[in-house]
Amino acid sequence: MSRLSWRRSAGAAAACALLCAGAPTAVAADLADAWQQAQQTDPSLRAAQSALLAGREKAVQGDALLRPQLALSAGLSRLDERSGAALPAPLAELVKSSGSGTVQQAALQLEQPLYDRRSAAERDQLHEQSAIAELLFRDRQQQLIQDVGEAYFDLLLAQESLQVTRSERAAVTMQRDRAQARFDVGRGKITDLQEAQARLDGVAAREVSAASRLALAEARYQELTGAPGEGLAPLRPQWQPAMPQPDSLAAWQARGLDGNTRVLLRQRELAIAGHETRKTALESRPTVDLVASYAFKNGSGSLSPLAAPDHARSAAIGLQFNVPLYAGGGIDSRRRESLARREQAVHELAAAQRDARLQVQDAFLSVNTGVARIGALEQSLASARTALEATTLGRDVGTRTELDVLDAQQRLYAAQLDLAQARHDYLLGRLKLAAATGELHEGELLALNAYLVR
Repeated sequence: MSRLSWRRSAGAAAACALLCAGAPTAVAADLADAWQQAQQTDPSLRAAQSALLAGREKAVQGDALLRPQLALSAGLSRLDERSGAALPAPLAELVKSSGSGTVQQAALQLEQPLYDRRSAAERDQLHEQSAIAELLFRDRQQQLIQDVGEAYFDLLLAQESLQVTRSERAAVTMQRDRAQARFDVGRGKITDLQEAQARLDGVAAREVSAASRLALAEARYQELTGAPGEGLAPLRPQWQPAMPQPDSLAAWQARGLDGNTRVLLRQRELAIAGHETRKTALESRPTVDLVASYAFKNGSGSLSPLAAPDHARSAAIGLQFNVPLYAGGGIDSRRRESLARREQAVHELAAAQRDARLQVQDAFLSVNTGVARIGALEQSLASARTALEATTLGRDVGTRTELDVLDAQQRLYAAQLDLAQARHDYLLGRLKLAAATGELHEGELLALNAYLVR
């Protein structure tokens, strides 16, 4: 079926489904479409987006630590006062023997840190946490792109494997039928018929396995993108794989150490541990704050002026000095803990760098050797076709047997499957190499689209 006719039939089927089910059916035609679908349906990416928004607030909270803090307090009280003491006449006017009323008071206080090294270290720590949120979102994006690419190419490989296995079954069935016919007329041997039947049974078993792998690949693709796996753009029959540029493992490993998201995350965690160590070392340092306040107090009723002065106002401004003297040993304990945590972060960074180098090496070799492997298997496939033609001709003229033809057919279909697997491994190697160096983005999927029939 041509691609144009397929599009027409797919459009008709989609229209029918819309009328019958009342819901549209989305079909991803290529990698770019699959990526767009996955972005809309993947819950882990949505969770990462929410985590990114939350993480960005850490930087705002860090900046707020060294900014002015303004607080307003207000209160309303009911007072009843009784006094049995006999006071001199001048004091009797100020302190009444009995009275009641309400007291309203309000106060506004401003604090501005002037010297607070510990808060500065905590601010830097919160900024690092905000940067980690950005890296985590970027890492999740790259992981989803890699998952989409793997699911897409796994599905294409499963489809091609099933197609090749079915073609092999049809060819072996024809050979079995030929052996049966020759045996029925007395011109064939029972061993040829039994061998052909055994080959057919083996191919039938592989076909069941291939169909099962295809069903699993379709389910994974649909779960990831929300779109069915039918109608995907297949790989072009002929295409030339490209070598990684630059063609140097050391250069790619250096890029991995600079851009791998897991390495960058560990670097940020090491920075946070360093700020924590600095923060605990500064806990015993003094702090200096500028403090300004304005208070208002007013009384009503028959309260004495001392208990509730009428329209009393006060304002103050000054410096506040604080220095911790003893905290029960907690400061020293937190400092030792922070030093141990920093040492842990150093080793975790080294482990992440080691893993990044190995990931880059694995992906680089997969791409680098994949180029030569694909070329060799293409030649092997061409040779297998030629060998099958020669063996079939030899059988027809009596120099080869039915078993020779079956062996030649098996080698041909095995070469087809090996070539499909090699192309699959090369394309996945491209994705993994970009992910290992932190350079996997939507543009890489668009570049791989060039290998598809669109």
